[in-house]
Amino acid sequence: MKLSIFKTIFTALSMVVAVSLVRAQTTQLQPYKTGVGLLIDVGEGITLVGPHAKHFFAPNHAGEAGILFGSETTGIQLMYQYHQTIGEVQGLQWYLGLGGSVYFEKDVDKPTFGIVPAGGLDYKINKAPLDVFFDWRPKFLFWDGDTDFLAARFGFGLRFTF
Repeated sequence: MKLSIFKTIFTALSMVVAVSLVRAQTTQLQPYKTGVGLLIDVGEGITLVGPHAKHFFAPNHAGEAGILFGSETTGIQLMYQYHQTIGEVQGLQWYLGLGGSVYFEKDVDKPTFGIVPAGGLDYKINKAPLDVFFDWRPKFLFWDGDTDFLAARFGFGLRFTF
């Protein structure tokens, strides 16, 4: 059942991105300063979902923050991102980011800390207060003298922009 919900969300987001990319080739970019929405962090390990915000403090520089929940785990993630436009497609940007995270698990005394790099695509839908994104965000995790690297981690979601 969880896989079915994931497939439905992924299909809907894919359709929004595809339609928006076709429209973006003939319309003007309407940049945004701040976006608030939902981040879904999936892949190797547990799936995390939660509210998230992104704010541009300069034209190519943004900060991202999220609170994520999943499988008796709560995580807080902060990230810096550098953005650049892609060709002539208005509203489409690539980005690279680096941030940190801390995870609190039920029945575990000490938190897990993480370093989270990211590389992805961000698309602001023209004439709509919406932004969609997809990225690769592997995690380097550190806890109680142990470490782990989760390479197959991906984030995607939708933000309302203003």
